[in-house]
Amino acid sequence: MTSEQELRFTGGDREMEGYFALPEGNGPFPAVIVIQEIWGLVDHIRDVAYRFANEGYVALAPDLYTNEWREVMSAERIATGMAFLRNAPQEIQRDPSKLESALSERPQEERDAIKMLATVMSPNQRFRFAEDLLGAVEYLKSRPDVDRNRIGSIGFCMGGAVSGYLATLSLDLRAAVIFYGQNPPLERVPEIQARVLGIYGGEDHRITDTVPEFEEAMREAGKSFEYHIYPGAPHAFFNDTRHNYREEAASDAWRRVLAFFDETLGGA
Repeated sequence: MTSEQELRFTGGDREMEGYFALPEGNGPFPAVIVIQEIWGLVDHIRDVAYRFANEGYVALAPDLYTNEWREVMSAERIATGMAFLRNAPQEIQRDPSKLESALSERPQEERDAIKMLATVMSPNQRFRFAEDLLGAVEYLKSRPDVDRNRIGSIGFCMGGAVSGYLATLSLDLRAAVIFYGQNPPLERVPEIQARVLGIYGGEDHRITDTVPEFEEAMREAGKSFEYHIYPGAPHAFFNDTRHNYREEAASDAWRRVLAFFDETLGGA
């Protein structure tokens, strides 16, 4: 029977919490790092990790918001920040001084939430999250029930971007799945050792329209990248707890992910 627990591990220069699911049996098993959306380590992400364990994979879902992030990054504050940033011009989103000016008339709590969300969504912070997850890779490698040569990652939305960033940092990662996440920096593509699978929604133009340039960079660098776009599917179509969920696309995407990990990590 699959077992589950909350645990702590060292990620980068901080202690991190996470959800851990272990398959039935003795192992050693292949392992998957399950990386959260912007919403945090919510029940949906735990469920995805548990589903991997039921398929014979050790699954670790780190809480990127451990400690100082958690209070600020509540669901209500994230929703407030996303509503503001969704309608803000790009120059405001990219320039901290312009963002500060645009927020000057808003309540302090709202200003704090929006600024923190803008930080989380920045390439620099996603890179730092990926550096934290090098600790998750090391933790998995240290466990006797994990095959240290069969470790992969999967991330959704923000976590999809972090999964790609992690692939540019870790020599131990065999496979990485990006669910509708922004591309890793193209100049770092030559550093990728893992095989990469991308899953995207056809209506998620902000993300999906950039995929061809990532494909070209991977091809020029001699790297393995395959991807699938689901026509009519919006951003976050895999999350069955939110209104963007599309059952048919999500079911097929799960099938593709399991086939990809079976091929790259050798299955259970």
